[in-house]
Amino acid sequence: MCDKYLTKTSIVNFEHKNIQSLINQRRWKSLDDFNKIGAAYQFVKDEILFGYNESDDISASNVLADGYGQCNTKGNLLMALLRGLGIQCRFHGFTIAQQLQKGAIPTYVFWLAPKYIIHSWVEVYFDGRWINLEGFILDEQYLTSLQQKFSEEKDNFCGYGVATKCFSTPDINWRGTDTYIQKEGIHDDFGLYDSPDKFYQEKGTNLSGVKRWMYQRVIRHLINFNVANIRKTTVLEVQNAQP
Repeated sequence: MCDKYLTKTSIVNFEHKNIQSLINQRRWKSLDDFNKIGAAYQFVKDEILFGYNESDDISASNVLADGYGQCNTKGNLLMALLRGLGIQCRFHGFTIAQQLQKGAIPTYVFWLAPKYIIHSWVEVYFDGRWINLEGFILDEQYLTSLQQKFSEEKDNFCGYGVATKCFSTPDINWRGTDTYIQKEGIHDDFGLYDSPDKFYQEKGTNLSGVKRWMYQRVIRHLINFNVANIRKTTVLEVQNAQP
């Protein structure tokens, strides 16, 4: 094992009591490596809802406390869970085109989004190779709601937090292979980092100054309200279908 891919950091703070409690309560340490990865992955994917935190560089324990996140912040938590389970992982930094966020970010605040938004995925070492994990970004309920809303779209789709060539059946579940949901929107590739901490120290986060202040205090809450309304569509349809 390579220690740098198992190290705790300020962001990947897997020794935090709440992260350790989660790992112990779920009894994930008793699983084999394939199922350790799968358990951590599915938890971050579906039990941490898609949403926008106050900053990309918040700690994994803060993401867990929020109960929601996006590509970068969910990745912080996934890395912490994996390293807490003794699974090597690393950070891969990118930018994505702002267009894939349109719809999730309402039109009336879309002006705030940079043209190219910082993006990342987690790479996990399993079975002798590195596997790309990006498909954990959208929770199942939110994605299902989008698929119902745009039921005529089967292949290429860009928007609402999605950029894929296979919208009806994207590769988002852990099977020991790469998972993706935003890959087709990637613009810049910044390469590999041992931790998100090193990446943000070098590249910074998406917003600064007045825009950052407005985003943290007002605008992200409007975006999260919009995302929650999109997600509710599925819940309402299921409830209405019940006898």
